[in-house]
Amino acid sequence: MQTLEFDNRFIRELPGDPDTSVRPRQVTGACWSPVQPTPVAAPRLIAYSPEVAAALGLTAADVRDPRFAEVFAGNALLPGMAPWAACYGGHQFGNWAGQLGDGRAISLGEALGADGNRHELQLKGAGPTPYSRMADGRAVLRSSLREFLCSEAMHHLGVPTTRALSLVLTGEEVVRDMFYDGHPRAEPGAIVCRVAPSFIRLGNFELFAARGERDLLARLVDFTIRRDFPELDPEAPDCIARWFEEVCVRTARLIAHWMRVGFVHGVMNTDNLSILGLTIDYGPYGWLEDVDPNWTPNTTDAHGRRYAFGRQPEIGQWNLLCLARALASLVEDPEPLRAALERYVEVYSDEYRRMHAAKLGLREITETDVVLVQQLYRLMQQAEVDFTLAFRALADVDPAHPSPAPLESAFYREDLRARHADAWQDWLDDYAARIRQDALPAAERRESMASVNPRYVLRNWLAQQAIDQAEQGDYTMVGELMEVLRRPYDDQPGREAFAARRPEWARHRAGCSMLSCSS
Repeated sequence: MQTLEFDNRFIRELPGDPDTSVRPRQVTGACWSPVQPTPVAAPRLIAYSPEVAAALGLTAADVRDPRFAEVFAGNALLPGMAPWAACYGGHQFGNWAGQLGDGRAISLGEALGADGNRHELQLKGAGPTPYSRMADGRAVLRSSLREFLCSEAMHHLGVPTTRALSLVLTGEEVVRDMFYDGHPRAEPGAIVCRVAPSFIRLGNFELFAARGERDLLARLVDFTIRRDFPELDPEAPDCIARWFEEVCVRTARLIAHWMRVGFVHGVMNTDNLSILGLTIDYGPYGWLEDVDPNWTPNTTDAHGRRYAFGRQPEIGQWNLLCLARALASLVEDPEPLRAALERYVEVYSDEYRRMHAAKLGLREITETDVVLVQQLYRLMQQAEVDFTLAFRALADVDPAHPSPAPLESAFYREDLRARHADAWQDWLDDYAARIRQDALPAAERRESMASVNPRYVLRNWLAQQAIDQAEQGDYTMVGELMEVLRRPYDDQPGREAFAARRPEWARHRAGCSMLSCSS
């Protein structure tokens, strides 16, 4: 670990908070606050990502070293580490929330990895910061485990995401009211080390614009372009507009990936959207089980369903509109910002069509095919069909003799399957005719479909079972899930249970259906 080299440009090139205390306060004129992690009683490593460790240049021996758990629990610092918490704001559920900031996340430093890339190492749950707003800055095992698993699962699915290096038990308990219903309980504490080229969010820019700190806003924009978007010329007159367009393009592609794999983020506040187009802040997320565009995994969003699966593309654009408004004072002509927002729509539409062409084994999605896709989603919703299983099973449909038999395991209710049997047969007939029209070789079609339709995703009920076992000191299922999710598109004999549809007992169980924002 001593070979890790830190650059820390964020705190070296941007103004910081002169106050070194962690007392809750409004931090002005600064992009970050210096803060030290709060040591924990008995750090113990229970899981790590070998891929992320290798990217950083860490060996298996480094990970086995007891100092590894000490460092990534916040009990010790390596040479070059200079911890900080970032200052940002955001719109939460459509309303301006003012200053938010890293309330329970502390960045240790920017490591220059063995892979040649910059990796910001951030501990989530390492203690209070000036942005904790009277909270304890800690995190519990259940949320930390979910973030650790999902970060790596999304990477292996090919979805742009932050990563996770390690998951460490703290040896302490944390009291949380999981559903905010007046029934708090003590839970095991844990810390996950998140890894990304940058953790800058849309909300970083929003806060300085809202406060009228134009010079600070301009400085952050210039820094972000120079460090994280080196392909752009920071001296060009239209650089900010071109940068914003790139942010729009990356965000459109990200959300198209979410829709491709059936992922629902659950809390798409502007402070939870990465400026790099990465999935960030894994809280009450989930994967579609039975198809429902109005489904959200977030109990806080149960009434308004602002962040439901089907609304994610429009919310992505709404969030970018908030960023455009924040940037407006830095450009003479706002028209290129408006054009970039339209570009978001174009890119998302193109990506959605391209991905669905692959999901259905077609060369392209024509205007007529759009209707075919819409009919499929409507039929899956009406018949209560599993999203992941259904798309994977379509590869087994015989174009010469289409039958719903390959999809039988995807139906959650036999009565609905029988009720919609004729409609399914009609759709399959149309789909088979479309496949025959393309005349793709069968092997090529199946390969295309298998490359974008995963066999395995991190279903909430699987994650909850791993959490239940981990809270009893058994981390076997955590390891099993990590292994399975490393190859989500491959058939893995003997691991069929990880690809099964949601069992009935999990339909309404806490942690298996909906979750809260509680840590």
